[in-house]
Amino acid sequence: MTKTLLSLLLAAGVTASAQINRTPRELEDVGVSEKLGTVVDGSLEFVAESGRPVALRSYLNQGRPVILNFVYYSCPMLCSMVLNGVTSSMRELSWTPGNEYEVVTISFDPRETHELAAAKKQAYLASFDRPAPGWHFLADNNDSAKKLAEQVGYKYHWDKSRSQYAHTAALVLLTPEGKVARYLYGIKYKAFDLRMGLTEAAQGRVSGTKMEQMLLYCFQYDPNAHSYVMTARNIMRAGGAMTVLILGATLMRLWRKDREQVS
Repeated sequence: MTKTLLSLLLAAGVTASAQINRTPRELEDVGVSEKLGTVVDGSLEFVAESGRPVALRSYLNQGRPVILNFVYYSCPMLCSMVLNGVTSSMRELSWTPGNEYEVVTISFDPRETHELAAAKKQAYLASFDRPAPGWHFLADNNDSAKKLAEQVGYKYHWDKSRSQYAHTAALVLLTPEGKVARYLYGIKYKAFDLRMGLTEAAQGRVSGTKMEQMLLYCFQYDPNAHSYVMTARNIMRAGGAMTVLILGATLMRLWRKDREQVS
């Protein structure tokens, strides 16, 4: 009897666990399929917040990495949380959109107009509280948003029962040439992760300091944690390099001191 009861309890536990871990039907085709190294199509055309048509290539090949994020401006919750999160992280950076990097925010809802994009831009630039000439808010044009989302692996769909889009929260970092370099997930982004991701995506084209280059050397992107983590091996390498530099500087001072005494 006890054995039978235990078996029933175990079976019930397995069933409950499977139900808990099962992806809801409405989210089965939502998420991100990472496509690192993919070069986006710069000829895709959108509608800028000003109402003029603009090709994606306008924001590429400027020597600056690009933060690409997909939203829809009438989203009741998640998109605002994503935009609030990236705004907060960008505010912590000393860099300026338009100088060290570009930000391209695109609505994937084909019904939304450039007027909505302009209103959203005005609101977030006011929240950003400093000039950001390189932050662009775009509306869709001829399904270009859908095509671009497919190229970078960003998946979403319209949920008829709720009359809203089901989508995920993620940023896509592009190299200046438009190659997918990194994905950052969630509604809050560590300023450190964003800076490291941009530095990495820039491939040396961003005017970083030697300290940032050393940090990039010491830290490594962990795809499981979706964050940059310090690794022991790199710490040892950096420490060894620093030791050599310190030793070299010390020997140089001693050599100069000996020469001065001889003179």
